[in-house]
Amino acid sequence: MELGDLLTPEGVIPSLKAKSKKQALQELSQRAAELTGLQARELFDTLLQRERLGSTGLGKGIAIPHVKLKGLKKIICLFARLDEPIEFDSLDSEPVDLIFLLLAPEHASGDHLKALARISRLLREPDTINRLRAAKDAAALYAVLSESTTTSEAI
Repeated sequence: MELGDLLTPEGVIPSLKAKSKKQALQELSQRAAELTGLQARELFDTLLQRERLGSTGLGKGIAIPHVKLKGLKKIICLFARLDEPIEFDSLDSEPVDLIFLLLAPEHASGDHLKALARISRLLREPDTINRLRAAKDAAALYAVLSESTTTSEAI
């Protein structure tokens, strides 16, 4: 599974302004609604419910909020780099500045797990994380994410 199959240039947000986890999820829900045709409020409520089960803040400034939704036809990924790191109840207690939002169809458990694994593999590369933080704009971020998909697959 390629990250480029899940992420479009429109799904890359180079400068998300959010002061809290809740606000970041709200902004991401709005963008995801525009890309999927689903209701932003439903997306937001579902993401909040998922976060109540346990934080999706992995550590090292990275979070991967992920949910399964009725009405979604395929897996969708959005990526956001925050202007300022925010508290996300991460495993290492560090604030988050990079967020991958993963939305999957209700019955896509296998593909959902493959997509999470794909993102996790990408984020194991310290160089990739540094390049995401240093990229100047959405096009540069998308290039890093697309390029990393092919190079890390070959390793």
